[in-house]
Amino acid sequence: MRTALVIGTGLIGTSAALALTARGVVVHLADHDPEQARTAAALGAGTDEAPEGPVDLAIVAAPPAHVAATLADAMRRGLARGYLDVASVKGGPRRELEALGLDLTPYIGTHPMSGREKSGPLAASGDLFEGRPWVLTPTRDTDTEVLNLALELVSHCRAVPVVMDADAHDRAVALVSHMPHLVSSMVAARLEHAEETAVRLCGQGIRDVTRIAASDPRMWIDILSANPGPVADLLADVSADLDETVQALRALQSSDEAKRREGAGGIEDVLRRGNAGQVRVPGKHGSAPRVYEVVAVLIDDQPGQLARIFADAGMAGVNIEDVRIEHATGQQAGLVQLMVEPKAVPVLGAALRERGWALRQ
Repeated sequence: MRTALVIGTGLIGTSAALALTARGVVVHLADHDPEQARTAAALGAGTDEAPEGPVDLAIVAAPPAHVAATLADAMRRGLARGYLDVASVKGGPRRELEALGLDLTPYIGTHPMSGREKSGPLAASGDLFEGRPWVLTPTRDTDTEVLNLALELVSHCRAVPVVMDADAHDRAVALVSHMPHLVSSMVAARLEHAEETAVRLCGQGIRDVTRIAASDPRMWIDILSANPGPVADLLADVSADLDETVQALRALQSSDEAKRREGAGGIEDVLRRGNAGQVRVPGKHGSAPRVYEVVAVLIDDQPGQLARIFADAGMAGVNIEDVRIEHATGQQAGLVQLMVEPKAVPVLGAALRERGWALRQ
């Protein structure tokens, strides 16, 4: 791939353009908002000048509702040898293109499983897709050259290609992305009118659950409008669990011992099923989840504190597998939770204490 055209210079399009430009590909940028394309170009994602002739690959990074129309326009104008989109749903756009009677041999639907709560070119990063799955949905009609161009794009972005059927993909993202986003928003909505004294008690748990609720509602309306059926089916299942959980909690209030036992059993059931589902979430680098232990370090909210901890861990020969930070309410202090292999806990603990760090047991 020597040349590419990115149509849509939001977070995903600009991030892909940055990655391609860094690998020496000449990238042209287009957007319905010329100012957004100019912003992406100023960031080093390519040029907002139109290509003089067909490029090797056109990448459509428009909202799902506009993908088919944007692709159809690009294909009719002969802008590229191959075409793909990066929308978060795959079945609908392809069926729309088929209904338009277009030759789909030069097209493949794709979806990089990466993103951020922020949108627009200023949120973009050339390493956004690194190590992340990038779904490809070829059909029997997909030209081999187009599939190879898509694989080259994935390689340039340092993502991991995953081949799936389009409708299977849509059911999967409903489960792991679209439905959880709505649930997160519903939890966060409970905070909107909550008393300030309650909100001030927010800890890492509520931050974890509500983090993705910060995303742009307009973008999510586009996404959910393109995949409503599978998401609704999953939310119906969640709703049934909620109804049973509410009944179990009410039973725990009963003065009848038998009803209290029944309620406790219902709560235990949903918690255990949650345990069983959570352990299936892939671990580091997509591998099977592993159990790490935590070394908790108290720190002041001062520049360089994290760098010192990581440097001290490195000097001790310990690899930090993951890290979380809890900020103390009303204090310029926090708790850094370092996740490490169990055998590394005594080594790291001793090394950090020796270097003056305060550890919490």
